[in-house]
Amino acid sequence: MSIVIAVDGTAASGKGTLAKRLAQHFGFAHLDSGALYRLTALAVLEAKGDTQNEADAVRGAQTIDFNRAGDPAIRTDIVGKAASHVAAIPAVRQALLDFQQDFLARPPGGSPGAVMDGRDIGTVICPGATAKLYVDAAPEIRARRRWNELKSMGIRRAEQDVLNEINARDAADKSRPVSPLKQALDADLLDTSDLGIDAAFAAALALVFPKVDGALKDRHRG
Repeated sequence: MSIVIAVDGTAASGKGTLAKRLAQHFGFAHLDSGALYRLTALAVLEAKGDTQNEADAVRGAQTIDFNRAGDPAIRTDIVGKAASHVAAIPAVRQALLDFQQDFLARPPGGSPGAVMDGRDIGTVICPGATAKLYVDAAPEIRARRRWNELKSMGIRRAEQDVLNEINARDAADKSRPVSPLKQALDADLLDTSDLGIDAAFAAALALVFPKVDGALKDRHRG
């Protein structure tokens, strides 16, 4: 089994950016699990399907093109809302489970480890992860971050509307019956409300380094 850092958390808390930087720091592979659900949603929408219909959603999960993980189209509000619909369907989560677990067990490129961010990595996808983080921030802070992100993409939105969507997404993620968003009992909480990205990364690294470094040393001794 590879060394795994699981990074879970709320929308716009910074978990994706932190996961990428942790992967770069340790030379690990990285996967944004949320992109899988966004790609699934995009596949359903492009096929003119219904993201709340199980058959359409599962078909989308089975036909995602991972090469489009960097496509700005998956970061739009429409796809984000649709992603929350497909993510609530148990059959979709099951369809994507094997992909995620295989990625963690056998990271691409022969990497000694992997970092995955999402909402159920430390609780469902890899409960035995080497290190776990749960990243959060005040809703108003997260809404401002998302609003600025959308503005940089040329998408004009009222900040209050973005806050309403953040709150609705939190409620949906935490209340869904399958793999709800929650902090794993053995995950370290990182509140980024008052932290810039460099300070947040330093805090994240301080939390995971002892566990990852110990695992790397054990591997070398083995």
